[in-house]
Amino acid sequence: VIGVVIGKTDVRGFPDRKNIGSERYTFGFTIRDSPNYFINVASWGKEQYIRSLSESFRVGDCVIIENPLVQSKEAEREEKFNPATPSCYKLLLSENHSVVKTSSCYEVDTKLLSLLHLPVKDPQDYYSLGDIIANGQSLDGRILNVLAAVMSVS
Repeated sequence: VIGVVIGKTDVRGFPDRKNIGSERYTFGFTIRDSPNYFINVASWGKEQYIRSLSESFRVGDCVIIENPLVQSKEAEREEKFNPATPSCYKLLLSENHSVVKTSSCYEVDTKLLSLLHLPVKDPQDYYSLGDIIANGQSLDGRILNVLAAVMSVS
């Protein structure tokens, strides 16, 4: 699978239920290979492997994923913690079988670079900040999608 990384989570550790007293580590990212398709990727493993893998690329990099495990996603559970994707699958990386390589988007395909700036939600499924301010009371308690641009960071 070849795509541009459009999102990435931080590394987290959890107690390992199978090996009491040790921890398993995870992080996830989302890759996109076309305007309409993107998929979540999860990696679990030992701390050194997960931290090394996480540090090997960043959002905006093109990656080539070899030998991922393709798994059906549990939509409600998965999308509580990950971006909603149009696919009913997710990719899992394992230390023993999977490889992630980074490469220049120019080497792979310059079209991938333009995918980085496309919204992942339907353009009709957004609220503007003005709409939220004007209709705040009626929107109370609802989950909303907001499309915004950062004007400056200081």
